[in-house]
Amino acid sequence: MEITLELIVFTVLALFIGVSAILAVTTRRILRAATYLLFVLFGTAGIYFQLNYSFLGAVQLLIYAGGITVLYVFSILLTSSQGDKAEDLKGYKLFVGLGAALASLGICLWITLGHDFRPSHFEHGELHVQTIGHALMSSGKYGYILPFEVISLLLLACIVGGILIARKR
Repeated sequence: MEITLELIVFTVLALFIGVSAILAVTTRRILRAATYLLFVLFGTAGIYFQLNYSFLGAVQLLIYAGGITVLYVFSILLTSSQGDKAEDLKGYKLFVGLGAALASLGICLWITLGHDFRPSHFEHGELHVQTIGHALMSSGKYGYILPFEVISLLLLACIVGGILIARKR
């Protein structure tokens, strides 16, 4: 295997994402966890840019790293008191958590090792935004209009629920 600059950049990004993800789930401070999540999202955008998917990379940076992380931070700051820490896992919660983590790892390894990875015969490269828009908003066989509508209803329900919770306070 030849070591190229692409491989080095991918390895650095993968290690950055892996370390940030582990820190996000193991830190006791919730604001630090949101910061580590931001690092994971930046690393994922870096991988998209490395794969020449600049549209996906830009969406990752704007929507997830920008909007969603800011929403998380505002939610944390508005709902938690100063210095909130995660609770200690003791007793059966520790064993249930470890069991769920090991089961998830086993399923991921089973799927990954059982998959026959073949090179794709599709031409790699950038898709036009118009092509992506038609694919996302069409109602045909490979269209995604129904998931968009379901997500919009879910977001509407979350907004209404947030307003109702805020009114009670």
